Amino acid sequence: MERSLVLIKPDGVKRGLPCVILSRLENDGLKLVAIKMLQMDKQLATKHYAVHAQKPFFSGLVDYITSGPIVAAVFEGEGTVARIRKIMGPTDPKKAEQGTIRGDFGIDIEKNTIHGSDSPETARDEIALFFSGSEIFDYQKA
Repeated sequence: MERSLVLIKPDGVKRGLPCVILSRLENDGLKLVAIKMLQMDKQLATKHYAVHAQKPFFSGLVDYITSGPIVAAVFEGEGTVARIRKIMGPTDPKKAEQGTIRGDFGIDIEKNTIHGSDSPETARDEIALFFSGSEIFDYQKA
């Protein structure tokens, strides 16, 4: 079964959106298998965004994601990565349709409320940064 990491970014947490966002993903039939709230430090942020390390926006990205608490979650299901990316909408909220998370809640390209893994391979690596195996649960949905 495919899994994906979801991060509700500081702007989403500060505006009280975690439950609304998580509900949208669960309402699509995805199964929540791990969740926690944390303050990401610069070391974790640098590892998480390593693919962007040479880009001009990297420093601002790290500063933003470490500016407040986040909610990290793992969802599981068939085609989870693609389903979450569709529900999130494009990275730039100005290009996101209403009804998507970023279209409804995103402020700008940096404060776009949510992160989701971009591939199953990336998801495995990202999940391992935030969760140990004992923090991910296997259960049957009712």
